[in-house]
Amino acid sequence: MTRGHGLRKALAEKFDDELKFFKGWIDKPKTVGSIVPTSAITARKMASIVNPTSGLPVLEVGPGTGVITRAILAQGVRPENLYAVEYNTDFVRHLRQLYPGVNVIEGDAFNLNATLGERSGMIFDSVVSGVPLLNFPVAQRIAYIESLLDRIPAGRPIVQLTYGPMSPIPAGRGDYTVKHFDFIFRNIPPTQLWIYRREAH
Repeated sequence: MTRGHGLRKALAEKFDDELKFFKGWIDKPKTVGSIVPTSAITARKMASIVNPTSGLPVLEVGPGTGVITRAILAQGVRPENLYAVEYNTDFVRHLRQLYPGVNVIEGDAFNLNATLGERSGMIFDSVVSGVPLLNFPVAQRIAYIESLLDRIPAGRPIVQLTYGPMSPIPAGRGDYTVKHFDFIFRNIPPTQLWIYRREAH
């Protein structure tokens, strides 16, 4: 494959991703946080919190077109050890075609017990969340993060992206800590990353 052909193929795939994302945003603007998918830089930074040697599976919530999914797999997580919960049916179909070994689950991230069904008791190493939390009331966001923290060991992180300047989950409202992780200017729009944990007592 020539370098030019490889570049054209990569650009075509990126355009295809962005088109899918834009279509999802038009169809259901509340469930898709941005008009364009997350950048590879942001995806790699978010995936860096994952420990592929922990022996536990990883939970990704709101994978969209799979940019962050790709970065999690590149961290060394085996596809069968990655569980991805996505609300948008078109994205679910796309993810299943793109990553046939990954456990792609269609459902509501705000009701994980129902969405995970018989897997609802699973413990995960960490959580990577791209859910557009600013589209939802604060009480619902807090319940969401608490529900995720119930599914990972104390001390392990949830990483969440947001396009607002502040943490979408306010500190001091539950059993968790809030820490700023990164500001990625090269994402469109610029992205803030936040880490949430329950301290090991």
